[in-house]
Amino acid sequence: MRFSYVMKFVKLIIVFIFVFLSTKYFVLGTAYAVSESDCLNKSVSELSANDMNECINTILPRIASAYAPAQEKNKQNLANLKTQIDNLNKRISSLSQELKNKEIEIKSREKDVSFAQQVLNEKAVSQYVTARLYDPFISLISATDALEVFKMIKVKQMVAEGDRKTIEKYSGEIVKLKEDKESLEKNKISLASLQNKVSSDAKFLEGEVNKVESFLSVLSAKQQEILNAKSGGFTASVGDSELADDYNASIKGFRESAPAGSFAVFSFGGYTHRKGMSQYGARGRAQQNNQNANQILKTYYGKEPVGKDTSGNINVAGVGSVNFEDYYLMGIAEMPASWHMEALKAQAIAARTYAYRYKIEGKQICVSESCQVFRKSKADNPPDAWKQAVQQTKGQVLEDVVTYYSSTAGGYSTTSGWDTTDGNGGANFIDKAYEKLGGSPWLYKAWYRQGYTSSGNTCGQNDPWLNNEEFTDIINAAIVLKSGQDSRVSSISTSCWGGNPYSYAELKQKGGLSSVSSVSVTQGNGNTTTVNINGNISLTGNEFKQAFNLRAPGYLMIPQKGFAFFNIEKK
Repeated sequence: MRFSYVMKFVKLIIVFIFVFLSTKYFVLGTAYAVSESDCLNKSVSELSANDMNECINTILPRIASAYAPAQEKNKQNLANLKTQIDNLNKRISSLSQELKNKEIEIKSREKDVSFAQQVLNEKAVSQYVTARLYDPFISLISATDALEVFKMIKVKQMVAEGDRKTIEKYSGEIVKLKEDKESLEKNKISLASLQNKVSSDAKFLEGEVNKVESFLSVLSAKQQEILNAKSGGFTASVGDSELADDYNASIKGFRESAPAGSFAVFSFGGYTHRKGMSQYGARGRAQQNNQNANQILKTYYGKEPVGKDTSGNINVAGVGSVNFEDYYLMGIAEMPASWHMEALKAQAIAARTYAYRYKIEGKQICVSESCQVFRKSKADNPPDAWKQAVQQTKGQVLEDVVTYYSSTAGGYSTTSGWDTTDGNGGANFIDKAYEKLGGSPWLYKAWYRQGYTSSGNTCGQNDPWLNNEEFTDIINAAIVLKSGQDSRVSSISTSCWGGNPYSYAELKQKGGLSSVSSVSVTQGNGNTTTVNINGNISLTGNEFKQAFNLRAPGYLMIPQKGFAFFNIEKK
């Protein structure tokens, strides 16, 4: 067996790699201002911009590329050794059974030999007694003729010869049995020793492979850390206090009730364009930071309101021509009347500005979310707080701006940036988000129902949680989609979506990923920039979103339009 030679070769390769990588690359001392050690050990804050560039573009990739060939060879050698171990274990098992059978046979033969020996002993005693008690001449005298005498003598000779051969046979068998036992015992000891050595060598090599894998993971993490520092990216850190309109869709519900090993995709914000004012953000600014309507509007639109002549009527779809201030605006149903008065005033001015364009141009305005929601019943009997907000801001509009707004933008607006108490993002941006302070149930939520409502159709999905197979399947979908469009990368829930989607097994074969052991997500400037899987698969946020929305079961989705801003939780 060449096993020992293989192990010696593998060990030499490992020793060479670690010795090689423990020394400086000879070019680093002269060509680069930053060293390998600096790139690996210094914090990002200690590295200059040039150092970061050299680390991420040159040094760290070279370290990784130096490890890669040897590591692949080590992995292959380890795979070969494991195959050898499997074969040895099978052989050991077979020989162990053979030994067991031999031992049973030996015991049986020893029993037979023992019985034969007893018979022979009895015959020997009988022969001796006969010889002592009876004179052989008596047989000659008593015989009727000479022929009979010779027959008697011949028979005794044959019996004596047979007994002699029987004794020799069984004596030989006893010796052979003892030799078989000794041989079997030696084989048993040898097999046990070989098994221990093989297992020990394999364990050593596996340990070395794992060391390299661990180092490569550290290396990858360092690369990502430097990239994040350069791009301002971060990995979100979310507590358990985030609200959601559905317990199972909340981070709290996921962490308390999801099975171990589950995954869930949480979106920052819902069906939003992220333009203009966040309504929950306005509420948070008003009730938690005492901002007035003008301050809120200045934040989201960059302008404060001015007075305009807003008298006259507006043409409302399905209603007709109605008074602009005293009827139409009273029926705007975009913000609960129970909210803070300054938030209501900001909403009144934003709604007035949006509709004012339709009024002065003589266009009909729709009454749905496609324009802004109008309810005739509310206009007929407006709540006191909303009526007051409209009346106290009468004629106030924002000039030269389209006043878009949405309930929850996910803590970031394209018009104003981070909607947080310090105006910045960071790992803890959720804690600083005005939308959290305003109590938005959609700031951090996993979406698995149709539409916004907590009672919407779920397509048989009781929660938004995914097991490892389902999540791995989505990553395989992303891998397949990266290589080109594929019409069969569609929802696995055929009862809701129809079509002819790949099975889990088919997509696994095309994508090549068997399971997900680790996942990390990086955010920057209100977008999810990267999704890293198992330390070696990297997707952009949009690539993951596309695959997730196409392949996830039921109505699971990332509901944002035109951008991807989400986090992936693993339990």
